[in-house]
Amino acid sequence: MLDILIVHGANLNLLGEREPEVYGSMTLDDVNRHISHRADELHVAVEFYQSNHEGAIIDFLHQHRKSADGLVINPGAFTHYSYALRDAISGVQLPAVEVHLSDIYAREEFRKKSVTKEVCLAQVSGKGVGSYLEGLELLISHLNSMPGK
Repeated sequence: MLDILIVHGANLNLLGEREPEVYGSMTLDDVNRHISHRADELHVAVEFYQSNHEGAIIDFLHQHRKSADGLVINPGAFTHYSYALRDAISGVQLPAVEVHLSDIYAREEFRKKSVTKEVCLAQVSGKGVGSYLEGLELLISHLNSMPGK
């Protein structure tokens, strides 16, 4: 069974409260439930992690680099400037998909730049929880197409 990390970055713990007109009314627990349900249907294991601290996310990725098969990550605001997180995603050598609840390309100018996208297989944004689900499916498809799988 594939083991997939689902990492939520800064401020995602406030889902359901923070800017519902942008992020919707789902809480982080709601999002995780939807992901868990889809993971069960796809017969993969998921492990969730959320932190508002860049270094804690990096440490989590380092700790799981040999036990996980892939990564779905919503870096939150770290997307736009965290070269340290970018290097961690690249360095752990896990296939990764970057996801965002909102359409980052239809928002403020600074949100249109992702420094993490280039070290990920794909980026999915603007589909609410569907971004995570599509990202999970893209990652699993990639992992299943690798030789030896």
